[in-house]
Amino acid sequence: MGRKLAQPADGVRGTAGPSSAVARVAAVTSYTLRKASPAKTRADAVVIGVHATDGKPVPAGDGGEEVAKAFGRSFGALLARMKVTGGLGEAVRVPTGGAIASPVLVLVGLGEAGATTSETLRRAAGIAVRNLGNASSVGVALPADDVESVRAVADGLRSGSYAVQRVAPAPAKGAKSHRRAAADDGLAEVAVLSDCARQQACRQAFETALVVADLADVARGWVNTPANLLGPVELATQMADLRSEGTKARRAVEVEVVDDDELRRLGCGGILGVASGSARPARLVRLTYRPKDATRHVALVGKGITYDSGGLTIKPGSSMTTMKTDMAGSATAVAATYAVAELGLPVAVTTFAPLAENMVSGSAMRPGDVLSMYDGQTVEVQNTDAEGRLVLADALAMAAELEPDAIVEMSTLTGACVVALGERIAGLFGEDATVNGIERAAAVTGELFWRLPIPESTLDAIRTESTIADLLQHNWVRWGASSWAAGFLAQFVKGREWAHLDIAGPAYNSGAAWGHTPSGATGFGVRTVVEYVAQVADASQG
Repeated sequence: MGRKLAQPADGVRGTAGPSSAVARVAAVTSYTLRKASPAKTRADAVVIGVHATDGKPVPAGDGGEEVAKAFGRSFGALLARMKVTGGLGEAVRVPTGGAIASPVLVLVGLGEAGATTSETLRRAAGIAVRNLGNASSVGVALPADDVESVRAVADGLRSGSYAVQRVAPAPAKGAKSHRRAAADDGLAEVAVLSDCARQQACRQAFETALVVADLADVARGWVNTPANLLGPVELATQMADLRSEGTKARRAVEVEVVDDDELRRLGCGGILGVASGSARPARLVRLTYRPKDATRHVALVGKGITYDSGGLTIKPGSSMTTMKTDMAGSATAVAATYAVAELGLPVAVTTFAPLAENMVSGSAMRPGDVLSMYDGQTVEVQNTDAEGRLVLADALAMAAELEPDAIVEMSTLTGACVVALGERIAGLFGEDATVNGIERAAAVTGELFWRLPIPESTLDAIRTESTIADLLQHNWVRWGASSWAAGFLAQFVKGREWAHLDIAGPAYNSGAAWGHTPSGATGFGVRTVVEYVAQVADASQG
């Protein structure tokens, strides 16, 4: 994404801070890219990389070598005393004793010399930023001397520094509030030290990383927010409000929020069927970005189930605790759209985020019900806990109606995909051109995808196994359940080029932070979708 920002920042500076739409980090952090000596940089901490070479730790890059030279002969003894190996994932914080201008040095392992990749640097930067102690300023001198490595380091620092904030519902009217204000502390200044800091391409890569990371944090904030505070109406409002909270470029995105009455008029039986058991009405958010120089059009679709109880096919209690995250697909799609606008990418984007809450009540849809979708196809419901594909069916049909060049849909769709690929890899389905495009984009961003098939036999079964409707939503066969879900979605794209991203695993990290990935919502998919659109733009202008 080496193009000029639509609204360029001042020099190579960027900030990350709170947004009124979501809970974010309390303190505003300043990010800069500059050419400076790590040994002479006056910051609370300085970060360098260390390689593992022939079983011995060796400082990485010009910055690491410069720091080692400042320490002199004592540097090797320091590494040995602290048992530094240079292995991947290692981080050691040591006092400098005045050997360099910073009082603290953070040593981050990069693995074998010669094997360092952008993803190695991205993860190392994330690990480093979590091991700064109480430092409020840091100089990062990882070996980043080209566009790809600068972007990876900036991305890793931003991602790794994200922290989930405590939230509290507003007190009842007339009640005393005991909510404490968040402390205004934390990391205030981050300087990435690079020899290519004065090159326009590196400066632009740095700015791009900050823009995309900021919107990925917005998506994280939405996913981390408890469902009692963020239902379909509240989420739709915040998605719309995000337009006016950013730059002039972001305000180029037009927003329409479709209420439940209009959804009925449009015949969106999937969205309304899922929402029928909840006291909270459904919404559909539609974003439209139309730059004047656009020659290609991409539609984005994201599943937005703000809470998923499973409906009448109710989930076990232990499976419900993280179901506030079932709207991660919509958060990803919307955040990516605003990022595309801020970067000024010359591609038209139309985004659909169907929002509903899947609950249990006397009005909830039942297994065996037949729903009529936006495009007129009828669907026999077998499993009310397979609700995501129903709301997506309406949205995909709307997207296909616009005849875009490609449709990219993202959703926390199936637990079966997590069983198949684990919690760090997303499933990827669809036709070759769009799937290949997503894979090329993911090779740049470091997000992990694995392509899975949609067998022709599965497509035939979806179209023939219901005796009372056009399509069968679910068949209760455990084997190949993710492929069935993807095949069901394929019935609504009307032959357009498309890709389905099943992000059920990597959208939320229920364990400890690893690499540049924090605990909680990860913002997975935002970077890859934006990069995909950027590559579409480059291809259209090439």
